[in-house]
Amino acid sequence: MKIYEYYRDTANLNLNGSIAALVPTIMIVTINLSIIKHRDFMLSAIPFLIYSIISFQLYLFRMRQSLEISRNLVKSGRVNQSIFEARHLLVLYMNTQFSCLHLYFPDGHLAGIVKKHRGNGWERLKPSKIYALYNYDQEVLGFFKIKGRKSSKIDVFGRNRRFLGRFEKKNLGWRKYKKELFDGLGRYVGAIEGSSTFMDEQVMDLGQQQVGRLRRGWMPLEWSPLFPEPNTPVLSLKETLSEGDKLLRMSLLINEYFIER
Repeated sequence: MKIYEYYRDTANLNLNGSIAALVPTIMIVTINLSIIKHRDFMLSAIPFLIYSIISFQLYLFRMRQSLEISRNLVKSGRVNQSIFEARHLLVLYMNTQFSCLHLYFPDGHLAGIVKKHRGNGWERLKPSKIYALYNYDQEVLGFFKIKGRKSSKIDVFGRNRRFLGRFEKKNLGWRKYKKELFDGLGRYVGAIEGSSTFMDEQVMDLGQQQVGRLRRGWMPLEWSPLFPEPNTPVLSLKETLSEGDKLLRMSLLINEYFIER
């Protein structure tokens, strides 16, 4: 999936919302004209009609964005690389019945997807607290298992199910939290600092050096032809981190998008 396809799918969601809002509008008008015949009752259709119009305008806007991005993508070319080789990844959240997170390279091509892992057989029928990172070929790269009643821990596993470490969020009082990372042996390896409210979170190592960052509102101007939203979140990870280290630090995405928000 390329970035213009994401905007096209988002546009289709808006179109579906517009059509869905027309159903109660038509029902209210039909019932009023045929049975109730009261002018005031017709007013109850206005909120649905307004929502339908707004959703349709959003559909048109997203489709225009998709077409423009598609033209720009042809000009930009493609750089083949693994998700773990990328210095920056752009993060786009798809809020549907089965919500997922799309990660894109700056060249507009899909790097990976984070979504719930349903398992096989009867496991598919059970509520899942496991998320998986897939590459653009739908191959599993890692797993994130949410633990705790308050979802305060996230265990991270590699593609071979080897335990890599854990993300822990500790409550320190009124709206104060500590977010820490531990390796597979339970040793402290770093922390996540900054503001989740304004989405500017820094991943620090043992020496208090920044090795990663998730922030909104920072995006190079040269990416704008493919990513027209200037507030598109960007995940940055230090190139020298190993695949396992990057997976462990990607657990902040699970906390940010599937727990806190």
